[in-house]
Amino acid sequence: MEKSEFKVYRYRWIMLTVYMFIVAMNQLLWITFAPITSQAVEFYGVSELWIGILSMSFMLVFILVSIPASWIIDTYGIRIGVGIGALMTGAFGFMRGMVGTNFELLLMAQIGIAIGQPFLLNAITKLSARWFPIHERATSSGLGTLAMYIGILGGMVLTPFLAIKSGIEGMLFIYGIVGAVAALIFILFSKEAPPTAPCLPGQEERALVLDGFKIIFRSRNFRWLLLIFFIGLGVFNAVTTWIEGILNPRNISITQAGITGGVMIGAGIIGALVMPMLSDRSRKRVPFIQIALAGAIIGLLGITFSANYSIILVSGAVLGFFLLSSGPIGFQYGAEITYPASEGSSNGLLLLMGQISGIAFIFGMDIFKSESDGSMSMPLMVLIALMLISLVASFRLKESALVGKKDDE
Repeated sequence: MEKSEFKVYRYRWIMLTVYMFIVAMNQLLWITFAPITSQAVEFYGVSELWIGILSMSFMLVFILVSIPASWIIDTYGIRIGVGIGALMTGAFGFMRGMVGTNFELLLMAQIGIAIGQPFLLNAITKLSARWFPIHERATSSGLGTLAMYIGILGGMVLTPFLAIKSGIEGMLFIYGIVGAVAALIFILFSKEAPPTAPCLPGQEERALVLDGFKIIFRSRNFRWLLLIFFIGLGVFNAVTTWIEGILNPRNISITQAGITGGVMIGAGIIGALVMPMLSDRSRKRVPFIQIALAGAIIGLLGITFSANYSIILVSGAVLGFFLLSSGPIGFQYGAEITYPASEGSSNGLLLLMGQISGIAFIFGMDIFKSESDGSMSMPLMVLIALMLISLVASFRLKESALVGKKDDE
């Protein structure tokens, strides 16, 4: 068989870096008020529910905007599609910093940032397919997803410190400036595509837009993957949202609960680096999805049943490492099994399922917690059962034919 030649360009790493910066800032702006809920309630004179809506608005907006955002990304490309998300993040992030004392204007700015989110997150596999060869795509998708986790972790760690040192108004202004800078950097340095495709024919991304949904939903593997993402992302959103409520009935302090959440995200960052690289090197996707789901169940068991803080801490690390590492591998697997449907469409649908389940699981855990002591053990056991279902579903997946091809074939 005659070898085909293709060139891989170093600028792909610059593209990925500027993309990661704006994604991280968008996620940081999303999670801003989660670690300072009590302080924000006092500052704005509103209920905890309204402070929660500042974060919940992102999930609600994502459901409405995700498919149109994917269509724009697939039709007009990365510079315009992601550029819209960058502009919304930068402009409304800066607006939020300027009107930080007015809750109504703050909420409007937060919704503006939320509209930008799907334009950023739905482009992860699109950028990988446009700029990276097949054997680097899970790694590049992993790094793109990693930016989400870095932004969340940064918000959880930096926000309390800045809110104490500079006040909520000062903290919002600092975030607004950095968000505007991140948007400007993306607009200045992003390029649509390399001069030539970084892969063989048959491994290129194709933007079939809405027609691609017909291909996507005909794929039985992708339907199973939708179920897996529905459960997995929902569990992640629910556990991270209620980590303090989960641990408080066991006499775990707010500080210890915050550390547990930070360890979970930190371990997830490591997992999102390690597991996708192993997946690329082995040219396998499905076994790593299965390993990640099994490991996540073990971690969730520890968080559900243990009252020992050390065990809870280790369990949080295990849950974060495996559950968050499954995301980028799953995104890339979904893009490969639905080829030639567009990456933006498959990626957007997977994230959409996670936002829907996130809202349902978050409210469900609050509704079904114990009335006597606030324990969330019962809803957590339901989440374990759902994770077991997702693990069983993963054994119905068939390996991606695209990832098994060698680059010179």
